[in-house]
Amino acid sequence: MQQSQMNSKKQPEGNPKITRTILNDIRSAGLRRTLRQDFKDIYDFYIDQDMRERLSKMGRIRRWLHLAWWLLKSLFFKLAPARRILFVIAIVFFLAGRKIMQSADVQVDVNFNSLGFILLIIILMLELKDKWLAHDELSVGRAVQIALLPQKNPVLEGWDIWLYTQPANDVGGDLVDYLYLDQSRLQIALADVAGKGLGAALLMAKLQATLRALAPNFKSLGELGSQVNEILCRDGLPNRFASLVYLEIMADFNKVRLLNAGHMPPLLIRDQKIIELPKGKPALGLNKKSKYDEQKISLKSADLMIIYSDGITEAQNEQGAFWGEQRLLNLVVKSSSLSANELGKRIIAAVEQFIGDARRHDDVSLVILRSTR
Repeated sequence: MQQSQMNSKKQPEGNPKITRTILNDIRSAGLRRTLRQDFKDIYDFYIDQDMRERLSKMGRIRRWLHLAWWLLKSLFFKLAPARRILFVIAIVFFLAGRKIMQSADVQVDVNFNSLGFILLIIILMLELKDKWLAHDELSVGRAVQIALLPQKNPVLEGWDIWLYTQPANDVGGDLVDYLYLDQSRLQIALADVAGKGLGAALLMAKLQATLRALAPNFKSLGELGSQVNEILCRDGLPNRFASLVYLEIMADFNKVRLLNAGHMPPLLIRDQKIIELPKGKPALGLNKKSKYDEQKISLKSADLMIIYSDGITEAQNEQGAFWGEQRLLNLVVKSSSLSANELGKRIIAAVEQFIGDARRHDDVSLVILRSTR
């Protein structure tokens, strides 16, 4: 019996690991969906908006011919110079096909198609090598970023607090952080850096370090915002800015001091009604002369305050539709009796369910405060 079972599980001929991997890939439930998403990503990456508009005005056959040519051309210009030369040679070899070269006594059969295929494999290997080197660097950056962010929710008497952030890619441009000034004073930050990827993550780390270094020295959050803005304008990059909500709460005290620099107004939920707090000043890093004000909000017992990034409301599903602010408002009103932790998890679950298998386009961050005093 034991021998029979072993024979029935005999591995296919060839390399068992490669064969098993290919079979598992084919059997994967999400194969079709993944391929569809990959083709969509190729289209979005290589075809700009102007090309898309021109393609939409063409007939089907002409559109497919132009699409193939534009994809090939876009691929060519995105390669490094040496790889562009190899790519051109590979295409020439493919066009040359198979040739029989004959001299007086010697006849040589040259398959240029095979040579072209080998050159394309070499280009693919080089591009894959670059990708994995970059991926390793991003993985290290992700590990550093996680280490810089808080690992648990803060605890303060009289408050129920829940913090959450999830990057769309390996590294993110959203910042969710907190800082105890003493045992009874807590400051919380939610920031959204313009852009994505490593550049946004580096600016996020700079913003976090700047806030942590300066916050204990300022009694006014407005003055803190003005100073941080000057530093980002001085040391930042063109077209790189960050929106920020920075607030301070105290133990057993129901007032919130709040700075809003270019971020969406926080939401106050009171008696199942939603109050949008006043808008703030411009985002940090745009104008060195910008000045900032401090808002003061009094919360009643069981009042909720929600601060969120646009990755919540602008989450997209496979059809390209946005989750939207109205869904957030409806969910918050229906679930306002939940704890901060339960409400936060319900919001994130609803967003994830809406997105489904679509690719994440933006970081998702959320801060929920409830007064329990």
